[in-house]
Amino acid sequence: MIRRFAFPALVLIMLAAVAVSLEAEKIPATAGSDAAASTDESRMLGPSGLQIPRFVSLKTDRVNVRRGPSTTHQVVWVYARKGLPVEIIAEFEHWRRIRDSDGEEGWVYYSLLAGRRTALVAPWLKGERLTLLDAASPNGSPVAAVEAGVLGDIDACNGAWCRFSTNGYTGWVKQELLWGVYPGEQFG
Repeated sequence: MIRRFAFPALVLIMLAAVAVSLEAEKIPATAGSDAAASTDESRMLGPSGLQIPRFVSLKTDRVNVRRGPSTTHQVVWVYARKGLPVEIIAEFEHWRRIRDSDGEEGWVYYSLLAGRRTALVAPWLKGERLTLLDAASPNGSPVAAVEAGVLGDIDACNGAWCRFSTNGYTGWVKQELLWGVYPGEQFG
């Protein structure tokens, strides 16, 4: 009799532990807000040994987003844009809980994500144009005008400006105008 109830009880305990740990790992806000992680010291390491939260990009043109971390969970939507930046906010085994620029969250299998750094130019400024500059300075010369929401690669960020490439153009844009990097983040 004890054996018959031990397995279901163990499963319930494990599910409760996962739910509690996932709830504890939720990090509010998006990268553009003050509450978002901005330095390496404010981020923790996940089970993968990598920092959480962190930005990555979608590896393929078709990425299923699920309600939970397994293939038995329902697909709630499908991304159809390779290179789209997403923020990993939690990890469970080989699954990553991600957040997109609209604040939507769901679970994606880790092999569908790439470490390549990409960003969206000010998706919150719909319909506006921004200028890529030839130098990381407000005094730089214009290289190209890009519309809000344009996707591109990030080569480097110095904490205030990022080197951004899209559609054959490369220039600098203020870091605060990109979704895909943290405020003050430096790399490259």
